[in-house]
Amino acid sequence: MYLARGYLLTFAAFGVIALIMGWWLASRNSRGEADAEELRLNRLSISALEHRLATIDEQLLSLAQPSMRTGVGAVGYRSIAKSDHSEGEWIQIDWEQDVPIDQIVLVPTIWRDTVNGFRADGFPIEFRILVGTAGQTEGDVVASYSAADHLLPRVAPLVISFPATDASWMRLEATRLSPRGWDGMYILQLSEILVFSGQENVALKQSVDVSSEDQFELRSARHKQHLVDGFVPYLMDAYEGNQSLAFVSEIGVGDSPEIVMDLEQTLPLSRIHLHATDLSDTVPQTVPEDFGIPRSMVVQGANEPGFSDAVPLCEYQMESIYEAGPIIMRRFPETPCRYVRLVVDKPYIYSNGDRTGSRIGFAEIELFANGQNVSVGKPVRVNFKADSPLRSLSALTDGNNLFGEILPIRRWMDELAKRHDLESERPLLRAELYGRYQLQKTNLNRLAWLAGLLGFVAVCTVLVERIVRQRAVYQTRQRIAADLHDELGANLHAIGLLGDLAQASAESPDKLKSLLRRIRDLTERSGAATRYCSNMLEAKGLFGDLMDDMRRTSTRMMADLEHQISFEGESLLRELKPATRIDLFLFYKECLVNILRHSGATRVTTHLKADRRELCLTITDNGSGLENSSGARVPRSLSRRSRLLGAQVDARDLENHGTRITLRLRTRKFWSGA
Repeated sequence: MYLARGYLLTFAAFGVIALIMGWWLASRNSRGEADAEELRLNRLSISALEHRLATIDEQLLSLAQPSMRTGVGAVGYRSIAKSDHSEGEWIQIDWEQDVPIDQIVLVPTIWRDTVNGFRADGFPIEFRILVGTAGQTEGDVVASYSAADHLLPRVAPLVISFPATDASWMRLEATRLSPRGWDGMYILQLSEILVFSGQENVALKQSVDVSSEDQFELRSARHKQHLVDGFVPYLMDAYEGNQSLAFVSEIGVGDSPEIVMDLEQTLPLSRIHLHATDLSDTVPQTVPEDFGIPRSMVVQGANEPGFSDAVPLCEYQMESIYEAGPIIMRRFPETPCRYVRLVVDKPYIYSNGDRTGSRIGFAEIELFANGQNVSVGKPVRVNFKADSPLRSLSALTDGNNLFGEILPIRRWMDELAKRHDLESERPLLRAELYGRYQLQKTNLNRLAWLAGLLGFVAVCTVLVERIVRQRAVYQTRQRIAADLHDELGANLHAIGLLGDLAQASAESPDKLKSLLRRIRDLTERSGAATRYCSNMLEAKGLFGDLMDDMRRTSTRMMADLEHQISFEGESLLRELKPATRIDLFLFYKECLVNILRHSGATRVTTHLKADRRELCLTITDNGSGLENSSGARVPRSLSRRSRLLGAQVDARDLENHGTRITLRLRTRKFWSGA
């Protein structure tokens, strides 16, 4: 019993430690207020976070990056400045006819923050995008953003994709403006708006209307038409492909310089991109951004090599510095052509000290049919010389610039936007991983303390177990002593009485035989008791039915006395555990021995009653009483036996002479079925 209590105490200690450990580990999930991205990251495991971070680092190695333009150029569009951010502004772009569009790109105007570096300036915080056909006035909302979307800070374009929708106009309605950097006034400012139908930017060079305008002159840097001029504040830096030096002519290209390209088959052309020479190889750059770009030229298409069937595709006129940029884009009606010729009317005039003359230079010329650049690798001829052998004509159609591969405009915008999203997510991932690593370190420290605590508990458990075992040994010794005293003492006393009766019955052979048989039985029983006390392992083998043993013992020991024995709850008495039956029987036997030895009684009454709540044994005699017999209220042998039972014993004298001994067990733990 004591050993079981020791184990229960140990298990309880381990249980408390486990609960503390669980609480500590569960505390890692406690968070204050967090946005949706932080909550999403919080749900990922450390391995998932590490995998995501590695994936982002790998993807960033293959995405275009926003290398900023330098020099002079068109900024884009700017509304009038306001003191209240809630004063709305809108921009509407109309194109020629209904076409299926599926993506709109908003390119921010960039300003150089002296503290944080490049940032978007005047990009709307809350706005929506509507598109519609020519017959619609309200349009359909295809996108809506609020401050909760955290679009800022950014330098990359915002790509808005949606299911293909027929439209001939789009409208941006800003309901909450952001402040511009230099004075904090609220404006709507964008560098470019691109509207894609497949690979075609249908907004290029189309009509623009706005709610307010800061600059009204077309030759100003922030006129509304700069929203659709095709110029963005980035240089195409694709991170992939081979570097290619731009083709630049020598000084003096003659009166009518031409560049002719052979597509080697007739194709339906609809767009041309002229890439300016790359000027980012030095800081500051040595020449203006429009270096080598003609001031006036005509692009012609033909199917005959001599251009006898030439048709004009588009014209280019540089009326101001804002007409030049990294990529000059022009769309024209679809025209089947094999040959394309750029006829320069006014070449770029180069002046450097005593060296002055006309020059032409491009990094790449792209011709598009069905949204694809069909000029890559095609032969080119000119009627002037290159500036140096390093400036090869093949550079005009090799598909590369100074940074590497030239990307389709839509893919370029997508990669810049994706890079922004990944670079915005990366610090959150790193912060989450750092927090997890710190938490792991903290948990390891906690686990170390818990391990020490568990070791301490284990040591305490061993010590408690040893103490409990020593106490159990002591209790066993007490039980053996009590059993030897009660069982063997009672049997020896009974043998002595029977021996006296045998001597008195020497003249009666039959009675003598009976007495000798009873002496023989008691002798065998005493031997069995001795073996039990030396082993104390199997108690069932010593005694059988409790009630039968009590009747048999009372008959043997009370042979010359008047004796009555009765039982209540016999079925429950048979359910008693073996050890309890033995202790109860030995208690009863010790009571009879005391009556025979000390009381001088002539009549004894025994009553044993059992129910589910308690067991009560009452033994009454008409002898001389306790004081006259043993000198104590409860004999020590009975007290010892009652302690082994875990019971309460009471002994008292009766008014008409005699003694009553009462034993009570007030728990259910002694039933074998309990």
